[in-house]
Amino acid sequence: MGPSLRRTRRPVAAITAALLALAALVGTAGSAGAVAPPPDFSNVSINLNSIAGGLSGPVQVTNAHDGSHRLFIVEQRGVIKIWKSGKVLGPAFLDIRSKVKFSGEEGLLALAFHPDYKHNHKFYVLYTAKGTGDVTVAEFRSSSTNKNHASATTYRRLLSIRHRANTNHNGGMLAFGKYNGYLYISVGDGGGAGDVDNHAQSRGSLLGKLLRIDVNGRAPGKAYRIPSNNPYAKSTVARREIWSRGLRNPWRFSFDRANGDLWIGDVGQGAWEEVDRATLASGGGRGLNFGWHVMEGDACYQPSSGCVTTGLTTPIAVYDHGQGCAIIGGYVYRGPQAILTGAYLFSDVCSGTIWSIVAAGPKPQTPTVMASTGLGITSFGEGESGTVYVTAQDGHVYRLSAALRP
Repeated sequence: MGPSLRRTRRPVAAITAALLALAALVGTAGSAGAVAPPPDFSNVSINLNSIAGGLSGPVQVTNAHDGSHRLFIVEQRGVIKIWKSGKVLGPAFLDIRSKVKFSGEEGLLALAFHPDYKHNHKFYVLYTAKGTGDVTVAEFRSSSTNKNHASATTYRRLLSIRHRANTNHNGGMLAFGKYNGYLYISVGDGGGAGDVDNHAQSRGSLLGKLLRIDVNGRAPGKAYRIPSNNPYAKSTVARREIWSRGLRNPWRFSFDRANGDLWIGDVGQGAWEEVDRATLASGGGRGLNFGWHVMEGDACYQPSSGCVTTGLTTPIAVYDHGQGCAIIGGYVYRGPQAILTGAYLFSDVCSGTIWSIVAAGPKPQTPTVMASTGLGITSFGEGESGTVYVTAQDGHVYRLSAALRP
């Protein structure tokens, strides 16, 4: 059974309780020497309300941060659609099915808009290329005369990563950093099982990594620049695009819109799913090794016991395969509903459970169940105001809302 499609009204008592709780936190924080207690989300429930249906394999929903309040919905087959004022517009914003290899985990996987999109009309997509399956990042531009359309003829390929041995673990997320304007790219370890070629740990491979590039220029032989403070920017051995390594299949990552902290949902092998956090204050993930395939979650993987964990960054939260099969990383909630502020929300494509952890909380944490949706959730996304949305395998986009439990 899926969640109710009806809009959920928050009762007056719930609103009052939320305001009182917020006032208490503010008052405590303002007291000399006092420390505000961490938020407690165990008394909050989540509902999902459908805003669009009849979509073909939606795998992402995002916004263009251009003041238009449009949502852009990525369909895995290679099409991007626009939702505006309660309906999906036609024709499609972009159709690149002729370029996309669509099968299983392959397809058009991610979309990110340039920080100055409102003026330069540039946006970026990640997809698996038809004929090869190579992970490809490309730039397009929307029309200057029709903001609801982008021509495939504006295509400019930025990066192509060889990915031909297997069809799974393509990674698949794009996002711009909050403060630096650089494009971050997540890439899986090349697929198969166990990362037998050690791609995730190898500094000489772009597989199993979080990459960071500067799209606002070009270097010799590249369609982009390497940021000068990338951890291997001057290396003659390591790939200079690498920002973080030791990832298996980082399907979704995000930046906290309030402080720029990095959050990654990394899909596990056969036992554990993990959430990784890298605060901006600690470097935002620069040069971190998240452990795969030495570790899966917070457990040894190779070897199965007694692994050397020195220098590895362990997860802030894990869950086992009795609760799901593949994590869907989400967002730290910074939207209009105060009772969810500061909750990092995430899910699992198999169970449809939505969990939370406290974004500013300690490590490790045990996730709190917020909803049991029964949906095959594929992604989370944010609207311009911070409202959170969810895409699902049933072809719907849902708006997330919350209320205090009775």
